[in-house]
Amino acid sequence: MTSKALILVDFEKEWTDKSSDYFVGDISELIEKTNKLIDFCRKNDYKIIFTTHIEKDSDKEFAPNSENVEIIDEINKQDSDVLIKKNEISPFYQTDLEKHLEGIDEIVLCGILTNLCVRSLAQDAYDRDFEIKIIKDCCRAFDEETHNFTIKDLKATREEIEFLNLNEFIE
Repeated sequence: MTSKALILVDFEKEWTDKSSDYFVGDISELIEKTNKLIDFCRKNDYKIIFTTHIEKDSDKEFAPNSENVEIIDEINKQDSDVLIKKNEISPFYQTDLEKHLEGIDEIVLCGILTNLCVRSLAQDAYDRDFEIKIIKDCCRAFDEETHNFTIKDLKATREEIEFLNLNEFIE
């Protein structure tokens, strides 16, 4: 039984929709690195978990049943991967994520946005005593300054979390 999980936070089409207020720009390099991370974790028997964010009352951004809450087509998601649909920032809040993490000791995190859902997941997982690795170059915020500050702040406040770039992780 696997004791490690890769959690991919909110790799949704909303972020790539140029007409969305949540457009984060060109993420082709992020997708390429994230797919390498997925492939590495899959080969090493990690449980693969995706999350998506859905705004229950929205008819625009992150709207229920819209194409923009689907996983980005270029991401290497398989039908056997777990999909957690969430309505709040934390993937733990009112979802069955905790059930899917039974028997898991170590979680590897990546996703969009570094400063919101990735951070919230890291904090909540930390409080549940998981060993956590965040793959910095497989995360994205609206701007690099926010991304870097979030990583710096998490390092300062939760010293046990390990922060790595993809190449450091897969070596």
